Amino acid sequence: MTGFAANATCEVNFDGLVGPTHNYSGLAHGNIASASHRGLVSNPREAALQGLAKMKALHDAGFAQGVLPPPPRPAIEMLDRLGFTGTPAAKLAAARAADPAIVRAISSAAAMWTANAATVTPSFDAPDRRLHFTAANLQSSFHRAIEAPTTAAALAAIFADESRFAHHPALPATPAFSDEGAANHTRLAAAYDAPGVHLFVYGRDGLDRGNATQPGPKRFIARQTLEASQAVARQHGLGGEQCVFARQSGRAIDAGVFHNDVIAVGNGPVLLYHETAFAEEDAMLAELRDKMNARGATLCPVRVTRQAVSLADAVATYLFNSQLLTRADGKMVVIVPAECERHPAVAAELDRIVAAEANPIAEYRAYDVKQSMDNGGGPACLRLRVVLSAAERDAMNQGVLLNDARHAELAAWIERHYRDRLAIDDLADPHLIDETRTALDELTALLGLGSIYAFQQVAN
Repeated sequence: MTGFAANATCEVNFDGLVGPTHNYSGLAHGNIASASHRGLVSNPREAALQGLAKMKALHDAGFAQGVLPPPPRPAIEMLDRLGFTGTPAAKLAAARAADPAIVRAISSAAAMWTANAATVTPSFDAPDRRLHFTAANLQSSFHRAIEAPTTAAALAAIFADESRFAHHPALPATPAFSDEGAANHTRLAAAYDAPGVHLFVYGRDGLDRGNATQPGPKRFIARQTLEASQAVARQHGLGGEQCVFARQSGRAIDAGVFHNDVIAVGNGPVLLYHETAFAEEDAMLAELRDKMNARGATLCPVRVTRQAVSLADAVATYLFNSQLLTRADGKMVVIVPAECERHPAVAAELDRIVAAEANPIAEYRAYDVKQSMDNGGGPACLRLRVVLSAAERDAMNQGVLLNDARHAELAAWIERHYRDRLAIDDLADPHLIDETRTALDELTALLGLGSIYAFQQVAN
């Protein structure tokens, strides 16, 4: 890898490889972009290559980059649980006859948005000095809830050394503990290897205590619960002095901010956010500032007003669903979707932010991830952030770390196995089963992950 000293602690962004069944089924409740493109014909090959191109560009710019494999789709093992029998092709045909919506759900490639994959606590913050992972249960939607077992298996295969890495079970898959992973969590600290404060953002209380004081969303369901965020913090051994639990504003959720990473992004001591992001902005900032000060860090809030960028424009361009990264010189770059560069008000606000001396954000770069954007996910959705010491990097599976050779292998793999056109009706094509299994069998060998998929374990 390049871009950091061999003995340095750094953040590695693990991007999800877009799966071979990338399609526009519009399954994500509260995701306006997903709903508005429902029924369109997708291009899985282009989507995967666009995501890989962003990974390579960031790697070439000196940022540490990893990849996460997609789960098998269609998820035939889920059809077993739903009462369908016979060969895989027979189960798929029977599911389509019973309800085409089932086929759409088990064929979703939404796991490409790995910000939802898990919540991660660096070893620097954990009392046992291990790196902690909790795979998200994603129980708010069927098509995503089925991801958790494969996500956990992939993370366990990548971070296998139990003396350095701790893997926790997904929370109970009930509405009270609805967990959407790192899309509603960010760590703020003076440096990657400095003590951090964890900002957990939730949309609703999961348990009815009869004392709700904040108005919730009226149009869309809030996905993350306070109880889920608190439970993950307990799993990871985080104390109250290390955590801030902030409620997302109902107004933002109703505008299409289904996760906090659609309206805010943090890195180091910087929190870049829209003024409508939080239900109690001032109280949240005060608590975050105090707890960061106690841990040797000074909060640097970068606030975008409604006058500069409307809430609707922030959602449409995914300005905040961006990656905020620290360069080798200590300054920061924000990685935005190309839609931001083309929007006059958003581009002007980005110019203002990078010109301001009060924050370390020195530049922005725009990347084309249109296939992902049309389905409701920008650059931030595509990656899971993992802070790793040099020893932890050495202990993890090296096959998932991107370099020039790995990039070339993955690009060739995509070209071999991905279709360039996929309509919704094509999801019932039984050939997709063999196509995706063949592709993923080859991928796990390429990445050195072993048999992490259920279909591989049955075959073996």
